[in-house]
Amino acid sequence: MAGESSVNFNLLHRTCKLVVLLCFLHMSVTVIFYVRSLDIRFSFALYQQSQSQAGFTTKANSKENATTNSKNQEQEGPATSPQQNLSLKPAESGGTPQKKLEKCPETSPLLVGPLRVEFNIPVSLEEVQKSNPNLQPGGRFQPKDCVALQKVAIIIPFRNRAEHLKYWLYYLHPILQRQQLDYGVYIINQNGDDIFNRAKLLNVGYMEALKDYDYECFVFSDVDLIPMDDRNIYKCFSQPRHLSVAMDKFGFKLPYYQYFGGVSSMSKEQYLKINGFPNNYWGWGGEDDDIFNRLSSKGMSISRPSGEVGKCRMIRHERDKKNDPNPQRFDRIAHTRETMHTDGINSLSYKVVNKEVEPLYTKITVDVGKP
Repeated sequence: MAGESSVNFNLLHRTCKLVVLLCFLHMSVTVIFYVRSLDIRFSFALYQQSQSQAGFTTKANSKENATTNSKNQEQEGPATSPQQNLSLKPAESGGTPQKKLEKCPETSPLLVGPLRVEFNIPVSLEEVQKSNPNLQPGGRFQPKDCVALQKVAIIIPFRNRAEHLKYWLYYLHPILQRQQLDYGVYIINQNGDDIFNRAKLLNVGYMEALKDYDYECFVFSDVDLIPMDDRNIYKCFSQPRHLSVAMDKFGFKLPYYQYFGGVSSMSKEQYLKINGFPNNYWGWGGEDDDIFNRLSSKGMSISRPSGEVGKCRMIRHERDKKNDPNPQRFDRIAHTRETMHTDGINSLSYKVVNKEVEPLYTKITVDVGKP
């Protein structure tokens, strides 16, 4: 019995020592956390105090600078432009300045690649407008989350092609938005029933678009051509760009090397370097080859996407009335180098009959005269 009591006493003694040790450890941890919390509160108080003093100093300096600037302006006159004053207003009224957007990436992350293009489904302008809620009047668009790399005017020569235009708008507006372009669509409608002049209408589109916005790139597109891949970017490059390189009409092949018809793009500098497009090609054909000759004569070469990316479909149709083949086209093409400096944007004459700013495009009806 004495042995059992001795064992129990030793066990109780050890247990008590363990409890005391745990209590001491708990108290130590509590004291440490308490001291640290005091340090944090003290540091926070110092930070608040320093911020308050900094704010007071900034306000004092602002007042002093404002007084100094006011005196300088009285002596020297206003030193800022209206645009500068406008940019300062949010800060003066206590508003938070908007975060500056970064430039859009070189390759848009929104692109999907090959597209299915069909013309056997009915399309309405109301449907197109409803499915493109971010468009601005005149068919204008700017990316919301970045600054577009180029400002692009899409120029479409036009007459009596309302059904084709519906399909063009239906397919192209989503494509152009995914390409993250700052763009506007201009339908240049030839007034009257005289012989059609595609190249002259393109010159008119260039002139009229620049009245609206400081575009730096111009895409010239027929209304019946739809790209089959959104990686075929409707923008400008270091060389003039031929975009419709593989049309279904030609078996998805380039018909000949000099071909520059359908859809093409030029920067403002490239366009002006060749004096724009010829104004004297009345009727079908010839103006594309004339433009190619102009570019070649100025030492420029044609850039193109790959045959796969550059695929496009044409809406089948009968040739327009008053757009018969131009019998003089071959003779004119042979003399491009002699005529290009006097026939082009510097000799353009036309009269605007009407301008309509629609939700999906800007339509400008013009009188371009007669042959």
